[in-house]
Amino acid sequence: MTRNDPALAEMVCLALVAEGPTHGWAISGLLAPDGEIGRIWSLSRPLTYRALEQLVSDGQIVKIGTAPGSGRSRTLLDVTTAGRENSSEWLDAPVELPKDVRTELLLKFACRTRAGRSLHPLALRQREKFAPLIDESAKVDASHFVGVWRREHLLAIDRFLEIVSLESS
Repeated sequence: MTRNDPALAEMVCLALVAEGPTHGWAISGLLAPDGEIGRIWSLSRPLTYRALEQLVSDGQIVKIGTAPGSGRSRTLLDVTTAGRENSSEWLDAPVELPKDVRTELLLKFACRTRAGRSLHPLALRQREKFAPLIDESAKVDASHFVGVWRREHLLAIDRFLEIVSLESS
């Protein structure tokens, strides 16, 4: 998934709403550049609201009322059963490509941590998914800088996942 991929925006927003009833303003705060999730991957307020509206249209989340407080009214959102299942599936699935570790996998780790879910099972599945790539990278000509870079990148990812797995088991 790319930086401004609407599917990634929707999945992150869905995972955050699945934590419990909330509103768009709170989600956009988490996704702001200085927010807890925004430190990994930020999303502008308009794109956050667009993702939330798409999730409502898709039946993944529902509007359940208005949050109390002063200022503008804030629509409370909650996850549907289908949304909870989709969020859980996304949070449990390893990323497809090594390039997706930097953003998507770190987002999954952050959302799992916020939800009180262990990182260990996902880290193990991710290591298993990349094991064939690591094995294949060992066959690369060591004099070719691109192949060496790719192998070192995969090995660094594997070391990172091993540390995460050990620390969260």
